[in-house]
Amino acid sequence: MPITQSDVLYTAVATAENGRDGRVATDDGKLDVVVNPPEEMGGNGAGTNPEQLFAAGYSACFQGALGVVARQEGADISGSTVTAKVGIGKNDDGFGIIVEISASIPNVDEAAARQLVEKAHQVCPYSKATRGNITVTLA
Repeated sequence: MPITQSDVLYTAVATAENGRDGRVATDDGKLDVVVNPPEEMGGNGAGTNPEQLFAAGYSACFQGALGVVARQEGADISGSTVTAKVGIGKNDDGFGIIVEISASIPNVDEAAARQLVEKAHQVCPYSKATRGNITVTLA
């Protein structure tokens, strides 16, 4: 169920200049980075790119969701990591993205880890936002 403006606890604000070949910064100055297309897309690859920024945000959000689920399940996820791989490629509308999420959870067995990841995918706000819009694979 979508949230309404009255439900918002925090709003991040970022402004981009010159799109994929420029700069993006948050209004509080905590993030201020040069963005350039990667070499694979004809750019110089000197700066970061939107896919890296999305992967960073998604992996952090998913790790947080994993923590929520682990606390509910009484699982020990200490030492765990979440990796998001964000790919971009051409489709019939121009370009699209695809995501692969993987987690390393050393203190639980493989079956329990898989269940935790699947449950985290149901509660992660990024997963909810992308569901039905892009392909997200849990590895």
